[in-house]
Amino acid sequence: MLFDSFLLHANKCLLVIVAFCVPAIFVGSLSANGQPTGLRAEGHDCRIDLVWDRASDSDQDRFNVYRADHANGPWIKLNSRPHAIHVYSDFIGENNRTYYYRVTQLAAETRAKSRGVAKDRSIESAASEVAIAKSREMNDEEFLDSMQKACFRYFWEFGHPISGLAREGFTHPRSTTTTGGTGFGMITIMVGADRGFVTRERAAKRLLKMVTFLEEKAERYHGLWPHHLRGDTGETIPFAGREDNGGDIVESAFLFEGMLTIREYFDRESPLENELRKRITRLWEQAEWSWYLQPGDKMLTWHWSKEYGFIKNHKVSGFNECMIAYLLAMASPTYPIPADCYYLGWVGNAKRYVNGNTYYGIMQPVGKPYGGPLFFTHYSYIGLDPHQLTDAFTNYYENNRAISLIHQRYAMTHPNQRRGYSKLVWGLTASQNPRGYKAHAPGFKSDRDDGTIAPTAAISAFPYTPDESMATLKYYYYEMAPQIWGPFGFHDAFNRGDDWVSSNYLAIDQGPMAPMIENHRTGLPWKMFMKSDVAKTILEKIEEAHLP
Repeated sequence: MLFDSFLLHANKCLLVIVAFCVPAIFVGSLSANGQPTGLRAEGHDCRIDLVWDRASDSDQDRFNVYRADHANGPWIKLNSRPHAIHVYSDFIGENNRTYYYRVTQLAAETRAKSRGVAKDRSIESAASEVAIAKSREMNDEEFLDSMQKACFRYFWEFGHPISGLAREGFTHPRSTTTTGGTGFGMITIMVGADRGFVTRERAAKRLLKMVTFLEEKAERYHGLWPHHLRGDTGETIPFAGREDNGGDIVESAFLFEGMLTIREYFDRESPLENELRKRITRLWEQAEWSWYLQPGDKMLTWHWSKEYGFIKNHKVSGFNECMIAYLLAMASPTYPIPADCYYLGWVGNAKRYVNGNTYYGIMQPVGKPYGGPLFFTHYSYIGLDPHQLTDAFTNYYENNRAISLIHQRYAMTHPNQRRGYSKLVWGLTASQNPRGYKAHAPGFKSDRDDGTIAPTAAISAFPYTPDESMATLKYYYYEMAPQIWGPFGFHDAFNRGDDWVSSNYLAIDQGPMAPMIENHRTGLPWKMFMKSDVAKTILEKIEEAHLP
């Protein structure tokens, strides 16, 4: 999944006024109703956020954003290039600043050819109505609300308009959606409803739209989905090569983690919430987890394709992000795998699984040296509460806390002389980097440490390292936001050694942040998942399993 490299080019945007910069390549004419509508402005600490009504939701949408000190101007254009989404975050860097905003939509008008070359010029719609807001100082609780809301907007405002599923990334084709990221997004939407970012009813309607699409249109392979789907048709998009054109048990597990969590939250006796729960239950009961356990095997196989079968033969074994796949497969009410698959499959080789070494004075019970990429401690535990998960080797909250602290200590020691690492800049995980994409991880001789830091790493560690994560979050925001903040919060990653900042957002990096902050604050995602019958069965199956 996350170890398959793919090249993603990113433009650096280093502006005190944060704009999402994209090339102006849109061709067409402006419709009569091209004037943006529904502009809303909301003041936050040191910034003002703008959202307006979604227009065509095309890859070609382009806007200009204007700001003024007074309602009648003069107006200053904030974006240096046409802005590509109906969300904008104006990082001002000061509080108690009141500003007026308006937005226009752009189109390109093709002129007559000159010497055989067509030349374009942009035409601009009438401006939207004016919106006003004031930046304001926030206390810590309000500040965390503000951070969660920025992540929430990725899934709420940028979700696919037909299916509602989470798009893979901002710079990917807008028809490409991701199943695992959708699971994280479902929990993010639940958190947004609980925090009042949207009403409970609107959240339930959006989630029902997503679940209905997953049941009725999305291609499934013995009840499980592929990694990537077309968000408009539900067709499979091959991910890691042409043979990866079928079911993906790990991505599907992340999706079920999300669905099973929201099933517990939306528990009211109403036609809307009843239908949501009914559809999730039906999908859960149709998932053939045991199909992905090949005959005579105790290890799950990651992929299965109608055309290629198990040809990839990628076995799922820990310690990594995939624990939830085994636990859900063991707890299935209809197609379970044997409980002994936990130690014989997930653990596999206990000598490789167990760590037991001490790094920087911190003992790490299980996992790769220095813990591996930090997302290993996030994805399976967004709904599943690691406090309640103990096996023959460790309690997984304690293990995940140890790995998080080791990551911070690693950054503090500068072992590979990476520029910018510190007590406040830490956490290596899967993200974009200046050369593409990699599952970054610590290690003195590791080629997985190239100096790239993704904000999601330390922020998603909030329930394990609340003080350290809060200090890092504030540093990123108050000291680095002019470089790394954008419409959906922090951009995916940065590398100070290469003087590089990603212009992208990825669903799998955006998705864990708001839920894991909430797990620190109230434990809501953990409480919802753990009150389910599925969670009770998981704990029983782990007790039933015995170390060989």
